[in-house]
Amino acid sequence: MKRIERIYHYVQQQNHDNLKQQLEQNQGITATEISEALSILRNNVSMELNELHRQGKIIKITGRPVRYFDRHSIEAKIENLLADDELEYDNCQALLEKFSENTVARSPFDDLIGSDASLRTQVEQAKAAVLYPPNGLHTLIVGQTGVGKTLFANLMYRYSQHAERLGAESPFIIFNCADYYNNPQLLMSHIFGHMKGAFTGAENEKEGLVEKANGGILFLDEIHRLPPEGQEMIFYLMDTGTFNKLGETDRRRKSNVLIIGATTEDPESSLLRTFVRRIPIVISLPSLEERTPKERVDLLKNLLSNEAHRISKPLRIEDEAAKALIGNTTFGNIGQLKSNIQLVCAQGFLNSFDTNEEILIEFKKLPMNIKDGYFHFSGRRKELQEISKYLDPYTVIMPERGKQLINSDEYEPDFNLYKIMEDKASILMDQGVENEDIKKFITMDIDVHLNSFYAKFKNTIHDRENILKIVNEDILNFTEDIQVKIERQLGKKLNERFLLAFSLHLTSFLKRARSNKPLKYTNIENVVNDKPESYAIALEMKKEIESEFHIRVPNMEVLYLTLLISSLLKDQEENRVAILVATHGNSTASSIVNVAKKLLGEGLVDSIDMPLDLSPKVVLDKITQRARELDMGRGVLLLVDMGSLTSFGSVITERTGIPVRTLDMVSTATVIEAVRKSNILDMDLDSIYDSLKDFRGYGGYDSESSTLTGDKAHAIVTICATGEGTAEKLQAFIQRILDTITTDNIKVIPLGVHEAAGKIEQLQEEYDILMIVGIHDPKVQIPFIPIERLFAQDGEEQIIQLVRQRDIFIKKSETNWIAREVIEDSLSEFLTYLNPKKIIPVLLKFAASLEKELNMTMENTQKINLLIHIGCAIERMVVKDGLAYHDPSEAIVQTPIFKAIEQTNRECLSPMKLSLTLDEQLYIYDILTKTHQLTT
Repeated sequence: MKRIERIYHYVQQQNHDNLKQQLEQNQGITATEISEALSILRNNVSMELNELHRQGKIIKITGRPVRYFDRHSIEAKIENLLADDELEYDNCQALLEKFSENTVARSPFDDLIGSDASLRTQVEQAKAAVLYPPNGLHTLIVGQTGVGKTLFANLMYRYSQHAERLGAESPFIIFNCADYYNNPQLLMSHIFGHMKGAFTGAENEKEGLVEKANGGILFLDEIHRLPPEGQEMIFYLMDTGTFNKLGETDRRRKSNVLIIGATTEDPESSLLRTFVRRIPIVISLPSLEERTPKERVDLLKNLLSNEAHRISKPLRIEDEAAKALIGNTTFGNIGQLKSNIQLVCAQGFLNSFDTNEEILIEFKKLPMNIKDGYFHFSGRRKELQEISKYLDPYTVIMPERGKQLINSDEYEPDFNLYKIMEDKASILMDQGVENEDIKKFITMDIDVHLNSFYAKFKNTIHDRENILKIVNEDILNFTEDIQVKIERQLGKKLNERFLLAFSLHLTSFLKRARSNKPLKYTNIENVVNDKPESYAIALEMKKEIESEFHIRVPNMEVLYLTLLISSLLKDQEENRVAILVATHGNSTASSIVNVAKKLLGEGLVDSIDMPLDLSPKVVLDKITQRARELDMGRGVLLLVDMGSLTSFGSVITERTGIPVRTLDMVSTATVIEAVRKSNILDMDLDSIYDSLKDFRGYGGYDSESSTLTGDKAHAIVTICATGEGTAEKLQAFIQRILDTITTDNIKVIPLGVHEAAGKIEQLQEEYDILMIVGIHDPKVQIPFIPIERLFAQDGEEQIIQLVRQRDIFIKKSETNWIAREVIEDSLSEFLTYLNPKKIIPVLLKFAASLEKELNMTMENTQKINLLIHIGCAIERMVVKDGLAYHDPSEAIVQTPIFKAIEQTNRECLSPMKLSLTLDEQLYIYDILTKTHQLTT
């Protein structure tokens, strides 16, 4: 901990319970006291105290000696905030007057972060609802999961007591309707009570919550879960103040209760209209993303201070880690922010067992799913800059308790995680367990305690109901099984988007298979080499899909799966294709994009709504500006509905230089697919555009129409004299070539000349024959490559082109594979000391250098002949047994051809500390001039 932080911590730790008495007695902390307590030179203490005062953290009382007080503690005692010009006083008496000034108690809403900014209107609505005569106005609080609806209702109750609308003993009853939503009768019984015998199991009369809340407030969370008859009973209670228990026919019971409901749904679609009309006040709480940057940072710091208080250690958080935590709460909001903070603090606490220093929270050590939050700000540079204003490179949070606005918090675990961790560590240390193993055990505890606790609050893409809206249940069930197998195999958790991403991809693949449309995707040439772990998993998934859905999965699809898995195993990258949705209407585009975000998580996607009364020019300017902000260097896909919007793409490119492709007739499915391909598959702009041109949504599939028998395997036929010997050697040779140019499974079938005609016809019933290679053309409607052509300069290219015609993926590989195979095969018979595989790269470099020096291109057959000779010559140099040239001539040595040989000899063999003798070089000269017909 830095010196200034130690000093500030000391000031904060002083007894502040009797601050008023300390001021009356002219007491306070002095530099000398701190110097002696912390063993720091007094001059240094004074310098740091002045800096803390300049930063607005402490209050200074001038005089002899100068005395100091913690600003936060003084503000807490006087229940008021001090201005920055109220932090220095001539004497303690002047500060003491602040205590007497505070004659009016603070409102419970005053400590609510954002009450004077983004929540100002909502707070005014709440106060009006509570104070409206004679008994207040029934209220509905609307907002996403985790925005603080329960807290807000609690503050309304406390404010009603503060304003003496309710007494100190007035009840505040909280009930979550979702707890019994699948049993309407039991739900109604809890709220209204029941009579004995009202239903099976009702053995005694029971008092309901409406009766218990008489004279106070009844808060019904997730009120949309109430069945219609329940809503009718509630609004009858609102109208008349009367109700009946289950089993009673007359509504004679009375209850003076203020109803506050809360819902995450749209009231117009989830509640009866007659019910909504009876609720005069609807308070809409903004999501965390809609709060001001300062409020988001303040919320983060407040929650961090609570954790620091529990741990009794300072927290130091890196600015990028803070931004990741803030950005990772798009849909979990403040509740998710709180759970994420507790998780990272627990991990930081775990890493600090062996030290008494502060707990460090760094971006690089955050869990992968929390790191993803940083990329929420991709394309939102202004927002990121604004948040950065309120963060230091490293922000220090001292162990003091943040503002407690609610006594009972459902997001607060009923256990002290840090105490559990310390106790567990102590036991394991006593048993002699190594530190690293202790950390592993306790990490499991963190998962068990925190992850299981917060699972009940998650409202993410893991929600089956959300996913089942767009994919079939059998596909989702299959995907869940696959996820379990992959996580077990890897020993780690997959990205939380896996369920939706994979089930969407599988739906799309099955639909393509039904329509026999080939998969065309060009941005995956090196996927096998670059992502071996993901490729191995994809191969296993191929088998699972074939077994489950009775359909052949080509290797091209395996590559696609490899990309998908790889992207879900790694952190999201920032530079992706941006998706911008623009449609006519007040909220059409934003609604579609919100659905995509809710399903897929935060991607580089945004929306522009175009009200019908807005001019196209204004909209064009808005879209152009948004494209500039979103573009990360890979272009923008513009998804529009109709009209002038369809022509904006070229104009935006002309204005900004940003590549823009436009698709019209946008739908929710199209946006989801575009975000999936940008965010998860990392496809480029043209690839996404091409793949979406004919996209028509995630329709069902017909498992009966796509079977193994309906999709023939690929094959190549080789023909030699007997079908044995040479034909089998040619088969192995071509198979090795195929292994180097594609990952798809292509079978090579050897045939003899005498059986070719009849057998090929039979083979066509079982296989899709790509080509025939050999000594005889059987004259069938299949491309034929003569064996001599195979070894020509374009032989390899001919095979590649014929394979490509079937939309089979061709991976990038080294060229000259045919030459390599023949040379290696021949040298393995001739060489004794050298390894043919090791010498091949040297030989190919030798040939390339010669071609460059002589400005020529050798045919494969000529190149093979030359390089086999050179390979043998190199071995002769190793054993020092070179050939003797029959008639050396001085004139030959002066020719350009020989000088090219000399240059290549030095360039290619000197790294091996070898050099061909003059005689060996002369033999190469003969090969080039006679076999290659070069002139001197």
